[in-house]
Amino acid sequence: MPRLRLALAQVDPTVGDLAGNAALVRRRAAEAAAAGAQLVAFPEMVLTGYPVEDLALRASFVEASRKAVRELAGELVVDGLGDLAVVVGYLDRVGTDGMTADPPAGDPPATGSGATGRGVPRGMPQNCAAVLLDGRVRARYAKHHLPNYGVFDEFRIFVPGRDLTVVRVHGVDVALAICEDLWQDGGPVALTRSAGADLLLVLNGSPYELRKDDVRRDLVTRRAAEAGCPLAYVNLVGGQDDLVFDGDSLVVTPSGEVLARAARFAEDLLVVDLDLPERPATDRPGTDPLGTDPLGTDREEGAAGPPGVVRAVLHPGPVPVSSALRPTVAPALDGEEEVYRALVLGLRDYARKNGFRSVILGLSGGIDSALVATIACDALGAENVVGVSMPSRYSSDHSRDDAADLAKRTGLDYRVVPIEPLVQPFLDALGLTGVAEENLQARVRAVVLMGLSNAEGHLALTTGNKSELAVGYSTIYGDSVGGFNPIKDVPKTLVWELARWRNAEAARRGTTPPIPDSSITKPPSAELRPGQTDQDSLPPYPVLDEVLDRYVSGAEGRSELLAEGFDPSLIDGVVTLVDRAEWKRRQSAPGPKISRMAFGRDRRLPITSRWREHGS
Repeated sequence: MPRLRLALAQVDPTVGDLAGNAALVRRRAAEAAAAGAQLVAFPEMVLTGYPVEDLALRASFVEASRKAVRELAGELVVDGLGDLAVVVGYLDRVGTDGMTADPPAGDPPATGSGATGRGVPRGMPQNCAAVLLDGRVRARYAKHHLPNYGVFDEFRIFVPGRDLTVVRVHGVDVALAICEDLWQDGGPVALTRSAGADLLLVLNGSPYELRKDDVRRDLVTRRAAEAGCPLAYVNLVGGQDDLVFDGDSLVVTPSGEVLARAARFAEDLLVVDLDLPERPATDRPGTDPLGTDPLGTDREEGAAGPPGVVRAVLHPGPVPVSSALRPTVAPALDGEEEVYRALVLGLRDYARKNGFRSVILGLSGGIDSALVATIACDALGAENVVGVSMPSRYSSDHSRDDAADLAKRTGLDYRVVPIEPLVQPFLDALGLTGVAEENLQARVRAVVLMGLSNAEGHLALTTGNKSELAVGYSTIYGDSVGGFNPIKDVPKTLVWELARWRNAEAARRGTTPPIPDSSITKPPSAELRPGQTDQDSLPPYPVLDEVLDRYVSGAEGRSELLAEGFDPSLIDGVVTLVDRAEWKRRQSAPGPKISRMAFGRDRRLPITSRWREHGS
């Protein structure tokens, strides 16, 4: 029985850092080789980072990616890894014939798939995978299906591939695919079965959403059965702007057995032995290579097999026999834990990748700022978190006490800056009252935070939750000011659940719960006027969040909401608030996406519009 030792390198690259990402590949490839792997795979566009968005339209960036993949192949030889097959995602382009990528100067192209047809303009970018061996790019594959929904905009910037690439590694035929190719029916998965491949290897840049791990497992199980062979799924991990990649790489059999599964929200090297059934020579299309091109790829262009399949023989010999490894299957995470870890990772990587060592935020004593401060302490260390209490004449004693208590529990750098001496001169000069006076307080607080941020180099965090963002319950240029919002996609009801989970987790570990109980249990309030609570202006949050989930995430209209039993006045009030707040959301800070429909990339509506979901 043939055995292939496969390594899936679940890594955290940085967009645009080609040298750093190549070094990351080299380190993990060395670890894979030390573990006895014969093939190591890295995620989608690992060399460039993902998503590159319109960087793909810059010829200089495309050429830098092409250069980086060629240099990486040579560097792996220098590292003593020339005989290890390495599969990496990178950015390439359509070549002179409109079908395949141009080779390096003076060399013909390596085996690989190209565009969907002739006549495609030269130089158009492609989302590709390269197979590196013996210092060269031995095969290429271009992504077939280009997503154009939600956070994805690939159809606008990439040209799709056409052919399936199958490489033979130590006698095992490995078919390649990239992310969306797995989510769409037909295409590479169907070709994998007809090509008689022994393994379907899929490179992914699949962003996190709540409970997406269950969706992934169902998908890869179904596709493995359709392909008729094991499926290996390697995914990115880490934060990139408002996206979080959770890893969750896995290997499944055609019968649905999970052979191995990587940790979530952390880099990991998943090594697994695949014991594959023996196949008669007649069941293996193209076992006789017809020639070798100048790049060193044994090509089987005339071999038997289905159309649209390009083959390359890297290691034609039998698989060496080795003692089997015990597979690793990471434990599943509960809903609150997976969301919390996504938020921590998203903030940590946003700060790290943008050169910030510390953050600053306002501490009101309320639940939102308490949760954000706790996330920040877990992401960066309490010593790198500055929390500023900015009491006004309306701030209650319990709010001040709760802010100080949280600072004591977490150990963050706590400061108190009363804003009354700063607010009063504005009031005296402008004569502001009512809402204008309330908003002034929030804007003065923003000036304090941004002043300290500029002076001391901290990343300013804003603390508004998704429910508030949806209905515009914030002060523009006030409490909405900041460079990043860790809870931007977290509804208010989930904020409370995460706070309770984090405290319970602390108790389970025998550490101090970071969030004061009173911050969780007291009625939420902006405290901009005497006795103010959020429910003076908004429905109770459990009701509000239910309507928002249907209207925002589910895109349901007034008729659907009425049919579900919601009060007409409630519907009209919430819908009006949401529609009128679009201009505020356009100016909000980025934050980690955790839901199927986050504000920003997912939901794109005009600011100026007379369409209203109101009753007549």
